[in-house]
Amino acid sequence: MPDASWVADTGEVAGLEILTWDLHAPHPRADEIAVVVPPYLDPHQRLELFDTLPRLELVQLLTAGYDNVTPHLPGGVTLCSGGGIHDASTAELTLTLILTSLRGVPDFVRAQDRRDWIPIRIWPALADRRVLVVGYGRVGRAIARRLLPFEVELTAVASRPHDGDDLVDTVHGIDELPALLPVHDVVVVITPLTEATVRLVDREFLTRMKDGALLVNVARGRVADTDALVAEAATGRLRVAVDVTDPEPLPPDHPLWTTPNVVISPHVGGASTAFRPRAVALVKSQLAAYAAGHPLENVVSA
Repeated sequence: MPDASWVADTGEVAGLEILTWDLHAPHPRADEIAVVVPPYLDPHQRLELFDTLPRLELVQLLTAGYDNVTPHLPGGVTLCSGGGIHDASTAELTLTLILTSLRGVPDFVRAQDRRDWIPIRIWPALADRRVLVVGYGRVGRAIARRLLPFEVELTAVASRPHDGDDLVDTVHGIDELPALLPVHDVVVVITPLTEATVRLVDREFLTRMKDGALLVNVARGRVADTDALVAEAATGRLRVAVDVTDPEPLPPDHPLWTTPNVVISPHVGGASTAFRPRAVALVKSQLAAYAAGHPLENVVSA
């Protein structure tokens, strides 16, 4: 486990001895370790140390994303994501970015800094908008569930079309995007980063979006072509709100910082007080399932 606080919060698990390890240096009991829960967003962790664990069977992540871990995963080791941990936090931030951009909150903050009471105008509302959620997994559904009370018309897209659920009547396939993009006012991207989604949001994607539409990227920075985002937002035709960028962190001299109609948050979608209790619950459940030989959740590689 990452540190003593995680050990304390998780509690005892029958059949397992729980140790602490921050993955900064080799563990003195490396030959006994079968399960690793890497630290959360620690830039100093050394994932290559997985190779020093001859008995390693399971890596349980505290993040939904796993593309940075798979290159370091030894053969035969099961990798489980932190799917579900960040649903509430990321969905909340998505709604925050949408409302912030549509209702002009950046203008209000800048005006407050100037002590300037800006003249009244009619701002775009979220109500009555057509919203397209691209990536209808667990986080996508959490976003959809929070959008519906805002009186929107909701459309969901996944990698393949399938029947709907209690939120949408049907789920469209990603190959339908060219027809869907021009008729939606807000497009939320929450896909995993895969070979198929790298640069999914490119110049053609953005060009198909309707004039005045808002793009929200809460997926991964590389899902979008940053140069294309800058070019489209700079014309004033589209609004852009992103929690992730490419490159990341965004360099101080990057043009995205100063492009009009752009709102940037520093990859904080999962960083809220909702994270810890959900993460502890998942880790406790996964360790108990592993110790009992039961099936694991969120298996992304085995």
